[in-house]
Amino acid sequence: MHVLVATDGSIEPEAVARFASALAGPDGATTVATIVRVPRTMLADLRAQLGSQPPPSVDTDAEYVGATSAEGPAPRNWPGDDAVVAQYLGDKRIERCRPIVTAIREGGGTAESTVREGDDVADDLIALASELEADVIIVGNRGGGAIPAVLWSVGAKLVRRAPCPVLVLR
Repeated sequence: MHVLVATDGSIEPEAVARFASALAGPDGATTVATIVRVPRTMLADLRAQLGSQPPPSVDTDAEYVGATSAEGPAPRNWPGDDAVVAQYLGDKRIERCRPIVTAIREGGGTAESTVREGDDVADDLIALASELEADVIIVGNRGGGAIPAVLWSVGAKLVRRAPCPVLVLR
């Protein structure tokens, strides 16, 4: 069985580890995932304040796409942005996923983690569950943000639309 644990950092690691390990069983897999909204407008604001900078020597930024109008969507792939976003996503993965992965491994289970950039957390988790062919999604019953009722709408969407059962931990 493949278990997908969706976290925003608010779910209790030991509690989810017990359920994930029991559901996955000795031959199963657990993926701990977090979807992160990247504040790309912040990057555009910083560029506007700092002006042009010397080009970075970062391989993933090899294709400079140039400036877009301020009225359009936040630009992607400016020199340096890929490295900044990759570091931000990596930090969020460690912050949100590592405690759960550690708890699962300490309990004798196996677990991996992943982070994805996304704007619609529920849709991105549904796509990830389909991609992984997850048999169940485990999610907490409240978000850890400033507006828990709005964040819980992610859990409600998962319960209604996920391609597999959703276990909501309280």
